[in-house]
Amino acid sequence: MAGCLDHMRFNLEFLNLGERRNIVASIISGTLFFIGWWILIDASAKYPSKLQFNHSYHVCGVIGTFALFMVNSISNQQVLGDSYSSGCMGQRGAKAWLFLGFLLAFAAIISATWILFGAYVIPQKSPQWPGVAVFLQNIAIFASCLVFKFMRAEDQF
Repeated sequence: MAGCLDHMRFNLEFLNLGERRNIVASIISGTLFFIGWWILIDASAKYPSKLQFNHSYHVCGVIGTFALFMVNSISNQQVLGDSYSSGCMGQRGAKAWLFLGFLLAFAAIISATWILFGAYVIPQKSPQWPGVAVFLQNIAIFASCLVFKFMRAEDQF
């Protein structure tokens, strides 16, 4: 029984970065991650009052960061079943872990969108920057996750 992702391989050779591909992917991913957290730190510092920015909204960024670690903790070879060691749960466990990581990442984006519109846009609360900052932070963390997962070249076993 074949999985739906068994034959999907991402080939970004058109970038033609050669040996520097992993370095460039790491720099771009780290920069996106930094920008995301810096945006939220800016909003938190500019609006320290709980009436303007509820600090429990930081949870979305923490969940997105945890999802980034989950998604990037397993290699593409483990998901495809091409690695030497199958681990404790094998290919299905790797796919389940990757699925849970992406599920958390999308949950963070959805909850950040909910915060933006539910707490700031629809009630026309002023200022709206804290809600936009929460949303932008989670978009940047998710983009960082995708860049680090799919732009790097992994060693073939």
